[in-house]
Amino acid sequence: MNEFISNHLRLILFAGIAVLIILIMAIIKPSDHGAPYDEYFAGLNKELKARGPGRPSLVLDLDRLDSNIAQIKEIIKPPMGFRLVVKSLPSAKLIRYIQSSMGSDRLMVFHGPDLKILGKSGLGNMDMLFGKPMPINAARDFYNSLRPDWNLAPSKRVQWLIDSPGRLEQYLALAREKGLLMRINIEIDVGLHRGGITRMDELDRMLKLIAANPKNLAFSGFMGYDAHVASAPAILSSKKAAIDSAFRAMYNRYSEFYAYGKKAHPELFGDGLCFNSGGSQTYRLYRDEKPINDLAIGSCIVKPTDFDTGLLASHIPALFIATPVLKRIEGTTIPFLEKFSGLMSRFDPNKQNTYFIYGGGWMARFASPEGLEGNALYGFSTNQAIVNGSNRTALGADDMVFLRPTQSEVIMREFGDLLIVRGGRVIDRWPVFEE
Repeated sequence: MNEFISNHLRLILFAGIAVLIILIMAIIKPSDHGAPYDEYFAGLNKELKARGPGRPSLVLDLDRLDSNIAQIKEIIKPPMGFRLVVKSLPSAKLIRYIQSSMGSDRLMVFHGPDLKILGKSGLGNMDMLFGKPMPINAARDFYNSLRPDWNLAPSKRVQWLIDSPGRLEQYLALAREKGLLMRINIEIDVGLHRGGITRMDELDRMLKLIAANPKNLAFSGFMGYDAHVASAPAILSSKKAAIDSAFRAMYNRYSEFYAYGKKAHPELFGDGLCFNSGGSQTYRLYRDEKPINDLAIGSCIVKPTDFDTGLLASHIPALFIATPVLKRIEGTTIPFLEKFSGLMSRFDPNKQNTYFIYGGGWMARFASPEGLEGNALYGFSTNQAIVNGSNRTALGADDMVFLRPTQSEVIMREFGDLLIVRGGRVIDRWPVFEE
């Protein structure tokens, strides 16, 4: 009798464990995240299969770009000025298109060779503010390579960003050596803590040096970048309240530098100076925050995924990587784990198909079809990356996988000409910058 009870209890225990395992498996079993192309990407896929280059390409949708530009124009109105960030959109034709739409002749440059490219591209007549301080050798290299046919007059068109008295002394030595007049924009730290002066005595030293050397140095304004404002943590308040508070603190700090400089050196604070702040993440916060009169914007015009923020919720993605599927294989078979291939696809519906795409390894996230994912077990490849998806993704060889870049500045130099789309059709190809 005792043995019967013991066996019975063991059966109950084993049954309970089995039920528990089934419940756990049911809980952790992935759901099917797949979906076919929506109407927009279905149209792009058809167009690129018919007229695309058959390789990884960057697609720029002008209709979506125009929508984002229209939103910027609603915010940035005179006397506030729009300055296009070149590193985020490195294509001469794209720069001309946006500048024409915005009615702007202002650029922000972050890479020494880009200044040369702008000159060679016929864009040297625009006002160019450096967005970071250049090592003195970079400035020297620019002047050594300057050509008359670039139509670029640095003493009128280039603002060199200077972040310390020591760097200003280097630039003064170069200006004296070459007989130059260099426009100097002073970087101030308004809360980002990524460099720039932090004290009024530093500002005073720099302004005195500029004032004492009018043949070689000209004061052109301040830059106080505010990227930290959009990331203000909401601890004891709403996100909006936290951002508003951070913005006010930034603006007050900027105003302190301006007020001190103008009082100490009124002769330098004339008309036409550039007081830059703001960026893609924060431009919507600005209205009439004098003396700030210049906002530098780039990435939000095409909206890569790093710019999926609340402040940019109304902007729409305009830039996509499109790459062909080279091979479709049913299931997911991993080398040395072949025996488990059937189990993988049965347990996880998102492993029902394996797609090998042309290229891979980009700073980007899958956009369409929905539910596509990489496979860490198989490994990483920039040649034929593995992509898994459920049957609902419904891709075949030569169909396109679409991805959204996380940033635009690096990605846009990796694919050759941009494929320009209007109304769902490829209408042109625009070259991007080359070194």
